[in-house]
Amino acid sequence: MSDIRNLEPKQLWNYFHDITQIPHPSKKETKIVEYVKEFGKNNNLETIVDEVGNVIIRKPATKGMENRKGVIFQTHLDMVPQKNSDKKHDFEFDPIETIINGEWVKANGTTLGSDNGIGVAATMAVLASKDIPHGPLEALFTIDEETGMTGAFGLKKGLLKGDILMNLDSEDEGELYVGCAGGIDVSTVKSYAEETSPKGMVAYKIIVKGLKGGHSGVDIALGRANSNKLMFRFLMQAEADFGIRMAEASGGDLRNAIPRESNAVILVPEIKADELEDFIRGYDKMYKAEFAETEPDLLFTCEKTELPEKVMNQGDQYRIIRAVFICPNGVVRMSQAMKGLVETSNNLAIVKCKNGRFEVHNLTRSSVDSAKEATAWKIAAVFHLINAEVKLEGGYPGWKPNMQSPILQTMSNIYKEMYGRVPEIKAIHAGLECGLIGGVYPNLDMISFGPTIRFPHSPDEKVNIASVGKFWNFLVGTLKHIPVKS
Repeated sequence: MSDIRNLEPKQLWNYFHDITQIPHPSKKETKIVEYVKEFGKNNNLETIVDEVGNVIIRKPATKGMENRKGVIFQTHLDMVPQKNSDKKHDFEFDPIETIINGEWVKANGTTLGSDNGIGVAATMAVLASKDIPHGPLEALFTIDEETGMTGAFGLKKGLLKGDILMNLDSEDEGELYVGCAGGIDVSTVKSYAEETSPKGMVAYKIIVKGLKGGHSGVDIALGRANSNKLMFRFLMQAEADFGIRMAEASGGDLRNAIPRESNAVILVPEIKADELEDFIRGYDKMYKAEFAETEPDLLFTCEKTELPEKVMNQGDQYRIIRAVFICPNGVVRMSQAMKGLVETSNNLAIVKCKNGRFEVHNLTRSSVDSAKEATAWKIAAVFHLINAEVKLEGGYPGWKPNMQSPILQTMSNIYKEMYGRVPEIKAIHAGLECGLIGGVYPNLDMISFGPTIRFPHSPDEKVNIASVGKFWNFLVGTLKHIPVKS
């Protein structure tokens, strides 16, 4: 493990190091909530834990800046727990092993948690500082952003007092974000009949692995493969050509991460076993050619396995395979309002078939609420056709850009002064909490920015060291120039 505590700015990196040593996957944030709460109390700052578990810390203005608009730093305390299949790591108990790799900090075979640990660390560094001038400050540390935005959903009116909200959860230094996509979960469940495995069959475990995965919003337009789509494309043709029977299938484990690995147990007539193995090698070659640039480590393979007692009913198998195969996935539409921005997408995130139960979980995103709903209902229609139960739940709104935002104008000018260029103004195809918080506090002037983070939600996640320094200096410089409250 590399010691990141000597990187600059040291105060930020020291707090980030502490965060990496505290297990904090989504829905398991008890330890980090306690850490942040004790941090506030140890610094003699007003500290509140609300009824859902969000932590709010307030720091009075430095002398002479009491009349400035109040600033709220907003970050989330949870991280996405993803690891490579050969990595032994328990996210509930093990610390993250950090590595300095040239210009980047990454983790050893797991997600790093720079999303949103760097934002949390920056906030703590400002709150603990004795020499940074600022107006009234609040810090809102939310829980469970990655799997349901539980903290933002549960935020009550009257808790926050500030005028400006700075979300520190963006992932490109030099860019200011003024809008984000909303999202909705589309979950499918269906019972299916099982029957005794036919005689004269041999069993194979089919494996898709080596994919990059990544953030299901930020990385959805990169052309990466979805392991569930690869698997069920194969299963459909193998069913038609070889008469396979499926015993089980599983792929993906997080709704907001592009699935990297899938597997299925299938049966094939013994006389066709050698032919099936050749067929699988052909699929491996075909997939590698299709995704040569985006998935250089893709592996599609098989291994013989013990013959299961049961297989899926043939009629259910036929319908389920085709429903997953045609389920929309990836970019649905690009934005007409902002060039290069994905407007609407879907991530076919999780598929499970085992012991008579079939379930699928999709995360649909869009910056246009009507398009989000239409795509979600299209997915629902696919699975309604096979008589599955479908639920649309956990919907959250997008954040509509305000190009006349006062904090946007202020920060654009400060960035140009500091770095000699105007920052890019963007919206992001991801679910920042600004949309939800803005619904509860509609008068907040909101903006989002951060350092450069690549491949969040995957074990390739890394944060650029130099960008963290620029992000920090920009944050500190902005605090000095917050306008006077009218």
